[in-house]
Amino acid sequence: MSRFLLLLCLVFCLPLQASDKLTIAAAADLRFALDEIVALFNLQQPSVAVRVTYGSSGKMTTQIRHGAPYDVFFSADIKFPKQLYAEGLATTQPQLYAIGRIVLWSPHQNMQGIELSQLSNMHFRRLAIAQPAHAPYGQRAKEALQASGLWQTIEPKLVYGENVAQTAQLAQGGGADMAIIALSLAKFPELAKHGYQLIPATLHQPLAQAFVITRHGENNNAAQQFTAFMSTIEVRTIKQRYGFELPTADQAAE
Repeated sequence: MSRFLLLLCLVFCLPLQASDKLTIAAAADLRFALDEIVALFNLQQPSVAVRVTYGSSGKMTTQIRHGAPYDVFFSADIKFPKQLYAEGLATTQPQLYAIGRIVLWSPHQNMQGIELSQLSNMHFRRLAIAQPAHAPYGQRAKEALQASGLWQTIEPKLVYGENVAQTAQLAQGGGADMAIIALSLAKFPELAKHGYQLIPATLHQPLAQAFVITRHGENNNAAQQFTAFMSTIEVRTIKQRYGFELPTADQAAE
């Protein structure tokens, strides 16, 4: 048995009590994928009450710094878990779990085949992106617009969601004609029926996503079990179905 499989076995054999609770802070791009992962985890560990709060990675980092009782933090940008670990607020080193992608999406028309460069010739009122100041998906949307030479032209038409899930909701509610959102959200059947266009990864910095067990979750056996569960084949399959790229061994070791 390999050392990894032995560790995984040992972690899953940790005793859990009926009263065990697990509180997770997660980037909003995980809203649909992580819901499935939690449901699958609970089939194996029905005694664990899992509560997930979704939001922007930057704001959740601030909440953890101010004592928010999260046991595990799933960030859309590895820099935030790295900061928490360096500050002594995480007990495990950041572990890369996925590479995210951004797409151009609209609830009103099929965006498939429409490149970012074409936006300058299109008639629309508003384009929604997540707030770049604290949402990694918003920052990558800004980078892609800048790399395409569109930022100055498009900026007056931008509206901002607090996180990438709220950005999609903005467009769905009529607050924007189109949006730049996470591929993982655009893959959800209700959103995927409208069609989307994948934005080239060369236009922005990678969305290297990582998790940590926080100082609050240091002695929570359920936190250790859940993070180990993220390495299983079943979870990897769910992540791929939602468009997440799985990190290579070299990326995971960085």
